[in-house]
Amino acid sequence: MSTFAKRERLLLADLLETAGPEAPTLCEGWQTRDLAAHVVVRERRPDAAGGMLIKQLAPRLEKAMEEFTAKPYEELIQLIRTGPPRFSPFQLKQIDEMSNTVEFYVHTEDVRRAQPDWTARELDPVFQDALWSRLERTARLMGRKAPTGLVLRRPDGQTAVAHRGTPVVTVTGEPSELLLFVYGRQSAADVDVDGDQDAITKLQESKQLGI
Repeated sequence: MSTFAKRERLLLADLLETAGPEAPTLCEGWQTRDLAAHVVVRERRPDAAGGMLIKQLAPRLEKAMEEFTAKPYEELIQLIRTGPPRFSPFQLKQIDEMSNTVEFYVHTEDVRRAQPDWTARELDPVFQDALWSRLERTARLMGRKAPTGLVLRRPDGQTAVAHRGTPVVTVTGEPSELLLFVYGRQSAADVDVDGDQDAITKLQESKQLGI
């Protein structure tokens, strides 16, 4: 597994363990048990995980989620820590790096930032650059349903267009915060938002960002 993906995986497992199974998360309607089950299903039940994107598979996903949320919470945490099954494509370093670095970072923040006493993490520049690289590649996918034009900007001026349209809203922040914004965690992201006020309100309240 890649360094970043492995680090975020283990941090997520530790946070879930410390929080317990009934703690809130930023994922609407989900407690920590639900989030843990989601992570495990995604890695261990590819036949069901497709239901996240394909409507026809949604019943299979729902059933798999029910099965895993019913498991002992400690078992779910251990499955996250140990990683995917031996023959899973997630065992391949490149796929793990590409698919899990952002996934685990976002879900780690889903747990952290749902707690009333959370504090910001200090992320090193190399990790921020890695997150920006992934954000540049996925910005248009994540922002494709945005209700306004959407430009993402790093403090150093680098930009990525997430959605073409008018009026344009520009969101400025570190890559880690921009990722949370385009993944639908707008209220939890530490960013500056510039543009027409009505457009800003629509974007900040939109449920259409993300996959």
